[in-house]
Amino acid sequence: MSNAPAPPSADRPLADLRVVDASDHVGAGTARLLADLGADVVRLGGVDRAGQSPLKDAVDHANKRVLDCAHPEEAAGLVRALASSADLVLLDLDLADRVDAHALQHAHPALVVLVSSPFGASGPRRAWRATESTLLALSGSLSRSGRPGGVPLLPPAGIADATAAAHGAWLAMTALTQVARGGPGQVVDLSHHEALAVGLDPAFGVQGSAAAGRSGKVRRDRPPADSYPVYPCADGHVRLCLLSRRQWRGMFEWLGEPEAFADPRFDSITERVRSAEELDALITALFADQRAADLADEAARRGVPLAQVLTLADALDADHFRAAGTIARVDLTPTLSAELPVGCVDLDGRRLGFRAPAQRIDRDDLDWSRRPAPETGDAPAGGPFEGLRVLDLGVIVFGAEVGRAFADLGADVVKVESLAFPDGLRQTRGGEEMNASFAWGQRGKRSLGLDLRCDAGRDLFVRLAAGADVVLSNFKPGTLDGLGIGHAVLREVNPGIVVLESAAFSSRGPWARRLGYGPLVRAACGISSLWRYHAEDAECWDGVTVFPDHVAAKIAALAVASVLLRRERLGAGGHLELAQSDVVLHQLAAQVAEESLAPGTVRAVGNRGTSLFRSVLPCAGDDEWCVIDVRRPAELAALEATVGRGDLGAAAARWCSTRGPHEATTELQAAGVPAAAMLRLPELLDDPQLEHRGTYTTLKHPLLDHELPAEATSAPFGRIRLEDASPAPRVGEHTRQVLLEHLGLEAAEIEGLLRDGVVHEAPDRA
Repeated sequence: MSNAPAPPSADRPLADLRVVDASDHVGAGTARLLADLGADVVRLGGVDRAGQSPLKDAVDHANKRVLDCAHPEEAAGLVRALASSADLVLLDLDLADRVDAHALQHAHPALVVLVSSPFGASGPRRAWRATESTLLALSGSLSRSGRPGGVPLLPPAGIADATAAAHGAWLAMTALTQVARGGPGQVVDLSHHEALAVGLDPAFGVQGSAAAGRSGKVRRDRPPADSYPVYPCADGHVRLCLLSRRQWRGMFEWLGEPEAFADPRFDSITERVRSAEELDALITALFADQRAADLADEAARRGVPLAQVLTLADALDADHFRAAGTIARVDLTPTLSAELPVGCVDLDGRRLGFRAPAQRIDRDDLDWSRRPAPETGDAPAGGPFEGLRVLDLGVIVFGAEVGRAFADLGADVVKVESLAFPDGLRQTRGGEEMNASFAWGQRGKRSLGLDLRCDAGRDLFVRLAAGADVVLSNFKPGTLDGLGIGHAVLREVNPGIVVLESAAFSSRGPWARRLGYGPLVRAACGISSLWRYHAEDAECWDGVTVFPDHVAAKIAALAVASVLLRRERLGAGGHLELAQSDVVLHQLAAQVAEESLAPGTVRAVGNRGTSLFRSVLPCAGDDEWCVIDVRRPAELAALEATVGRGDLGAAAARWCSTRGPHEATTELQAAGVPAAAMLRLPELLDDPQLEHRGTYTTLKHPLLDHELPAEATSAPFGRIRLEDASPAPRVGEHTRQVLLEHLGLEAAEIEGLLRDGVVHEAPDRA
């Protein structure tokens, strides 16, 4: 086999991109995502910076070429030597210091350097020791997980690191897009802590539709995980997710139209939450003697979102993931073959993902030629995607977040909405015109009210697409084609259009028509079964999280941006498909491989984990907790010296009980022990590290009576100029403006379309 990289090809959108991966385990995951999209990635290996298993290394370095280094100084020398030939260099904090990342970037003005570290390159926690568990505590995720009144429960291993890696890939792609458009390169400072705070289950970001039925108050202990309840059935468990009126009506009919729930007021999530006990009793009785698979099929027929709660082993054997091409047996090394999720994005009908195992090369095999330095100018005002036109059909959390990723960075994103089928994210508890979730997820966008069910509305959309760059949607597979605005139609009027279609499950496979939201995806992919205190438990404690919506949206935006770069090279757009279920399995790739090699290995471990010592311990105060996660013998010795020897669990518990969580954390970190206080969502705003990083800003909206804390997208970037985002729009608020600017319609023609109901606009506010 030749050691030379494959030639650029149309099905590898990043085929021209050269990446040096000299980073930590999160940076390696970032590089793997770029390699899956076709980038030529050279991993500088052999220096133990990751400290992870050989199997995880094999997964993280697939599609890469690996150049061994004997020690960090050799790696630093190689980074300096390769920088003139590379587009992107990924570094850990140690190597960033050794090579002086800013000096390296200054010497190569078009180079993007991404530095990956637990807390970022500056701030009070720069030198803290961190693990997935401690970062989950500090990001607010732990405070929302577990039995109310009980011990907080750490989410399953792997998803935190994978979330940070996806965040890093999006940041890198954003910076690379700026360079491609004539702007400068830069150093990007990736903090895993910050990535989790804003990207896993954000405190101040889009929440699921079920949030409309909750009180909105933040509890001190874990919130009840009953928004997406799990029910027993004849051969296992199923999870139900009733959000829209149509879904409830399907469930109501399935229940036999009980008189107690016939009142139209139960069309509201809020009313159903108030009567949850009585409703749950009826559903439990209906499901009790039926098989899970039969319930899922019947639910799909009735338009009711429901999924089986599968183990990871069950998901690995599911016919759907085989038929969809999500999982396949691959050679990870010359001697190791395993089942593996091979990717989560399809481009023009072909899966982007695993192509080859990591390939060892010598320095003589490295065939990169020095590239002439391109001319770079100032960062464009407004952001890297300034001038990009996006038609956004997306709904709920995923749909909001993909479009926002581009709107935040300068794109003109037009949210196309229908009064007949409103975005479920607009639901409010008391009939208000705006809610926090919508304000967060739709900032920076404009709204066009358009009826796509009529011929005139469809024709208008096609005309808009002729002048657009991107179309985003997350309906059931086949919906765009059914409306007459699928990729094939839009490509005829605009060969450069990039169309993204996303759904809960892939359009290939027997689950293609199943309704799905994040909670159902987690259940069907094995995440929920891992989110338990013990493997034998029936209860799952992931009910309040919105994973994987936010991280899947980042990966979708990454894929769209990569095809936009391919368009610069080849002139053609493309058709992208992404299934959230495939994203989840891709993030659990190492665990899937482990389960395939040793069936029964990957099960819920609760707070125990696989570290030398890991525990979530109560501290002095009301529901206050500290996470300790020891991985190395030196850290274990430091813990024993701090809390006392003997029964280490009992000693650590006694020691923590006499200290507040922040005091305990500070002492343990000073001793060299990875530890973290559990932060609640409001506490993130006062967290000194996030405050130092500028993670949050203030969002104002004229329809809300209070300001909202919100993610400040600009924080990790050194050289991107952004403008303040406009407030999230009312339905049809910009209809006239969009039709005038995008299509040049005269006022009389717009009036006729309004009169005929083809388009609509927001009423004037008094």
